[in-house]
Amino acid sequence: MRKDVGVDGDAQRLSQLVWMLFLKIFDDRENEWELLQDNYQSPLPQQYRWRNWAADAEGMTGDALKQFLDNDLFPALQQLQAKGGDQRAYVIRSVFEDAYNYMKSGQLIRQVINKIQEGVDFNKAQERHLFGDMYEQLLRDLQAAGNAGEFYTPRAVTEFMVRRVKSAPRRENHGSGLRHGRFSGLCHRAHAQARCENGG
Repeated sequence: MRKDVGVDGDAQRLSQLVWMLFLKIFDDRENEWELLQDNYQSPLPQQYRWRNWAADAEGMTGDALKQFLDNDLFPALQQLQAKGGDQRAYVIRSVFEDAYNYMKSGQLIRQVINKIQEGVDFNKAQERHLFGDMYEQLLRDLQAAGNAGEFYTPRAVTEFMVRRVKSAPRRENHGSGLRHGRFSGLCHRAHAQARCENGG
């Protein structure tokens, strides 16, 4: 990614990685949901699912990939509409509303995508923990360098996460940047609500 003329600095590299990793991780989760739910319907149109445009290492590259991202994928996901109240579509749209494809070389984009495809399987717990550690280290490095070391999770994403974990036991240490602020507050409210619903 450092070779790409469109990416200037760690903050842009991180921003570029976030939307790519989001789509890959979402696709991994969809694999799980398809196994667990008989009638699972993806909120993403088929052509924008990671498995259909990114997963094949010999797939789309060069100008075709760059144009697909800039002219098709980004505009579609920035305007994604929920089917039947599916909140996942709202989460996807909120992630992409402020996202931007900084990279200019379709060949380099393909190389990054291939590395992500080879190296990330979010259905493995160990990789999820490793990914969290890596992300926090990137944020610490950015902050130490004085380069926008604070990133905020979109409200729709935090609310979606809280709904998914609201019955989990409360932990005191939520990690870098999560102990305080919106996510912590949402977690606290969700746990309090769960205690009330369970009579405790």
